[in-house]
Amino acid sequence: MQVIGDTVGIDKSTVSRCVNKVSKALASKSDQYIKWPSEQRKRDIKQGFYDNGGFLGVIGCIDGTHVRIAAPSSDEPSFVNRKGFHSINVQAICDNEGKFTNIVARWPGSVHDSHIMRCSQISGHLEQAHKCVEDGLILGDSGYACRSFLMTPYIRPTEPYRERFNTAHTRTRCCIERTFGWWKKRFYCLHAELRLQPEKVCTLIMACAVLHNLAIEMREPMEDPDDEVQMFWNINKDFQGPDEGRVVRDHIARTFFA
Repeated sequence: MQVIGDTVGIDKSTVSRCVNKVSKALASKSDQYIKWPSEQRKRDIKQGFYDNGGFLGVIGCIDGTHVRIAAPSSDEPSFVNRKGFHSINVQAICDNEGKFTNIVARWPGSVHDSHIMRCSQISGHLEQAHKCVEDGLILGDSGYACRSFLMTPYIRPTEPYRERFNTAHTRTRCCIERTFGWWKKRFYCLHAELRLQPEKVCTLIMACAVLHNLAIEMREPMEDPDDEVQMFWNINKDFQGPDEGRVVRDHIARTFFA
């Protein structure tokens, strides 16, 4: 804000108001540009993820990232994350192209990723809508609970097929880490320290997410993905809860990686 103010010759507070207004305007479009995929789009995403990492039936990869902020005046300790700096913990799900399909930017840095997922609307939607593996899977790291719709890696794989499962899981899930890298490189404010109130930071994060998706739609240059072939699977049994999630994981590992 100081650089822009000095360059254009206006006061920093004026720049701040402009940034705030533009951020709000962009964030208000989030429902239009950050959307959960349709059934047709899910088929394309599954193919794309399989081509990239070799894991079948994936419709999204989930992870959290921390956006550094200056110490807020209110409830300061809750914003200190496990790495010792103040932040907003942002949860995002991306598709195979690196486009955000869901994003939650409202939790202080001390809140764990799994808690954000449990309290999110997308978790409730998946618990209701997900009936079988064919409905699509999300891949997350071991910080999340293994659910029928959310596959996590084996912490200590004891069988070769479980190791192959973990390898395909890692190759496929790295898409969300790449996406965060592209996002923060494109919008340096997300990588540096934001000296704004937490509420304004959350608005700014959503605005940057909207612009990120727009950039992908408009074919802004990004790094390239790989190519391969898809297979199809089918399980018609209903699963609910974390225990059944491990059953689904074992079934997938035995059936497709043994």
